[in-house]
Amino acid sequence: MGEWSSFISIVRNLSLLYVTHKYVGTAAITYGPSMLPTLNITGNVLLVERISIRTGKLRPGDVVILRSPQTPRKIICKRLIGMEGDQVTYVVDPKNSDRCKTIVVPKGHVWVEGDYIYDSKDSRNFGAVPYGLLEGRAFWTLLPRKDFGSLAPKPKS
Repeated sequence: MGEWSSFISIVRNLSLLYVTHKYVGTAAITYGPSMLPTLNITGNVLLVERISIRTGKLRPGDVVILRSPQTPRKIICKRLIGMEGDQVTYVVDPKNSDRCKTIVVPKGHVWVEGDYIYDSKDSRNFGAVPYGLLEGRAFWTLLPRKDFGSLAPKPKS
C-alpha cells in the first residue's frame, strides 16, 4: 500500500506543477541586445505570470514573453507597445533614417518592440503579432542579483 500512496503523491505533485506552469506562471531566461537597457545582453531570469493574458489585463508598457512569429519554437521577450485598435507610430529603419510610419493594430493582434530599437527583431520587422502567441507578462527579475526586483511597465510615450 505504501508504494501506491507514493505513486499517487508523485502524480499529484507533478499535476500541480504542470497546472502552475501552464496557467499561473513560470520562469524565463532572456538574453540578447533587444531589451537593453531594461534587460542585460548576457541574460536575465524573469518571473512570468500567465493570468494577465487570460484575463485581458495586459497594457502597453508591459514586458511580455511570446512565441516568435518567424520561428514558433523560439520564445522572445519584447515590450508591448499597442493593443488591437491602437494607433502606433514607429521608426521604419532606425539605423539608416528617421522615417516613421503609423499603423492601426488589427483586431486580435498586439504590437511589440524591443527597448533597443537599433538591434531588435520585432513588430517593425514581422508586423502585428496574433494575441495567441503571447505566453505571459514578465513582472520580476530574479537574476542577476543586482537587478533583483520588480520589472515595472514603462509608461506609454
